Amino acid sequence: MKFKKRIVLAYSGGLDTSIILKWLQENYNAEVICYTADIGQKIDKIKIYKNAKKLGVKKIIIEDLKNIFVKDYVFPMLRGHAMYEGVYLLGTSIARPLIAKRQIAIAKKFKAYAVSHGSTGKGNDQVRFELGYYYFGPKIKIIAPWREWDLSSRSDLIKYARKKNITIPKDKKGSPPFSIDDNIFHTSTEGKVLENPKNPAPEYIFQRTNSLEKSPNKQTIVSVGFKNGDPISVNGKKLSPGKLLEKLNNIAGKNGIGRVDLVENRFIGIKSRGIYETPGGTILMVAHRAIESVTLDKKTMHKKDQVMPRYAELIYNGYWYSKERYKIQKIVDLKKNKVNGLVKLKLYKGNITIISRQTKSSAYSMKKVSFEENKTFNKSNVERFINFHKKKL
Repeated sequence: MKFKKRIVLAYSGGLDTSIILKWLQENYNAEVICYTADIGQKIDKIKIYKNAKKLGVKKIIIEDLKNIFVKDYVFPMLRGHAMYEGVYLLGTSIARPLIAKRQIAIAKKFKAYAVSHGSTGKGNDQVRFELGYYYFGPKIKIIAPWREWDLSSRSDLIKYARKKNITIPKDKKGSPPFSIDDNIFHTSTEGKVLENPKNPAPEYIFQRTNSLEKSPNKQTIVSVGFKNGDPISVNGKKLSPGKLLEKLNNIAGKNGIGRVDLVENRFIGIKSRGIYETPGGTILMVAHRAIESVTLDKKTMHKKDQVMPRYAELIYNGYWYSKERYKIQKIVDLKKNKVNGLVKLKLYKGNITIISRQTKSSAYSMKKVSFEENKTFNKSNVERFINFHKKKL
């Protein structure tokens, strides 16, 4: 059968997106191109090809975007020290803009008239995907099956899958599993027992961090080198952005670093409880703030702290490509060329302790802070300084 129209679907190879794939074929009478962005999530390429081909898909595209994701999305975000509601390092939020950008690029390349995603009607991801789609392809149609179809429950999905001969994994036949999203930067887990905030998170849901009890009983020393505001090396070895984050994920995960249990305020107005694991990113956040403390002036650092909450909120809400986010990014990166040096850290039982900061920057003056008498700091000016500020009381 020759289709007249094409749709590019963000496809994982799992049950939900396989159902969406079949539903799109039937309800839109279109050829579906399956697109998978490899941003460091657990990915089974054989399963993706097998499941898509079984449903008649001829064009299946899997792109390795790990280095692009870390270099052009994660690192700029870390330079801004973005933390949503003071805790969340935005691991899911920062991934969606890149996927949306590439999905639209694929749609344009193959002259598809529409794109589609598998985000549910209650989540934030539908907003993040669709704002990205609109930015890069305002004339391309967006199809959101979860907001259109009449499949309203897990049992409805299972019935549909059986009817259409779609393979159903054993763990999908009963109650819905935890909702898991992962990439090279983080893992998030939501649903089931976590929905009641009084319930503690069971240990078995954690995928990339040890519990404090199982973490090593001795300290781990790690050093991170920075150039122009971005990390470039771990323990003296220069690494690509993707490999650097993978290395830190392994080191931090073993030491129980990077766990967050958060009840967050979603963009669409719902409160949601999630468990996040961002081991390497947590180290980078601490190390970056440490190197900035000896390379940037007070005014620049404080301005960055002032804009951070809004910057984080924009990313969380899906406004990565907005004029406001670009404007704030310029503030964040104004003096990034000065942020160079080495930070050494001690990791132990979920804790990160700064051991040393090394830089050639002149922002930190040993002479001015020394308790020894020196002529570089005029103490007689202090009284005038205090008197000036008294007037503001």
